[in-house]
Amino acid sequence: MSEIVRLERTRNYLQPGDVSSAFRLWKDYVHRPTRELWHDDEFGNVHWYCCGNPLEGRALLDGVIQAMSLRGAREIRKIIEKLDSFMGPPDPATDRRRWRAS
Repeated sequence: MSEIVRLERTRNYLQPGDVSSAFRLWKDYVHRPTRELWHDDEFGNVHWYCCGNPLEGRALLDGVIQAMSLRGAREIRKIIEKLDSFMGPPDPATDRRRWRAS
């Protein structure tokens, strides 16, 4: 936690509470029913304009991991991987890592 607080104070792209907000958004998003996720993917979600975009929150968490120490990053990555597992296996058609490896 202290490392996250330090990052939020020293990085110009972070405000105090941004990381916990990103975690909350991502956690709420991955626990939604699949039908709602498809609806967001196809039509967008206007609610995100006022309350935050969980996909941007997930991207912010990736950036935070890059800025952290190895130990801190490992702890955060473990939490994120647990949340990501609720989304199921990645779709090969949209998984960018698969395309880069080809």
